Formats: sequence, C-alpha cells, structure tokens
Amino acid sequence: MIETLLSASGGATNGGEPQIILAVVLGLLFALGTFLILRRDVVRVVWGVSIISQAANVYLVTMGGLRGSVPIVSHGGGSHGTPTDPLVQALVLTAIVIGFGTTAFALVLTLRVYEEHGTIDLSEVSE
Repeated sequence: MIETLLSASGGATNGGEPQIILAVVLGLLFALGTFLILRRDVVRVVWGVSIISQAANVYLVTMGGLRGSVPIVSHGGGSHGTPTDPLVQALVLTAIVIGFGTTAFALVLTLRVYEEHGTIDLSEVSE
C-alpha cells in the first residue's frame, strides 16, 4: 500500500521510503494539536500542547534520518555504510522526559484551578 501511495505521488519506491506518509501524519498531528489548543477547556489545551510536542519529536527523528546503520562500531571493523546520528535520538529522548514532566505539572495546575473555581472552562475562570 505504501508503494502504491508513493508511486502515485511521484515519490521513489526503492525500499518504501515513507517521507510522504510521515509528512501527512505530522501535518495531521500539528493540526489536531492546534485545534485542541484553541478550545476553552483547559484539559484539551494541555492535550493539544502535548500532541504538538510529540509531533515535533517525530519531526526531529524523521529529519535526523531514517536510513543508516547502527551508530556503534562493531569489532569486525567492516564498513556498514553511513551511521545514523545518535545526537538526534538523545535530544528527542530528553524532550520526551521533559514533556512528560511539563504535562504532569500542567494537569496538576488544572486540578488546582478546578478546586478553586469549580470549572475548567477558560471563559468562566477569567471572569
């Protein structure tokens, strides 16, 4: 199926390069996150920010390169091609951990807003 989509859109089909599909999925994730951020419910805003941050992580991994060999050199010393850059993966792993902490903090703040105001609707809280 991927081969059919790529050949219909003019993409290369050697090995099933998924750049077009990833671009569409990333666009949908960013659109969904933006849609959720524009809602009045605080929990949906937190979900929107979380989805956008995860979409940015997928984007970074995609731009870091999907092809390449393992970045660790084996004892054989044979040439395995160009290695994948491990810095991008370390950056995304750090971003995931920080994003998890930030989301947990935002949800605790949302709970505190609900306890204080009895609602999580932003238009009612601002009054």
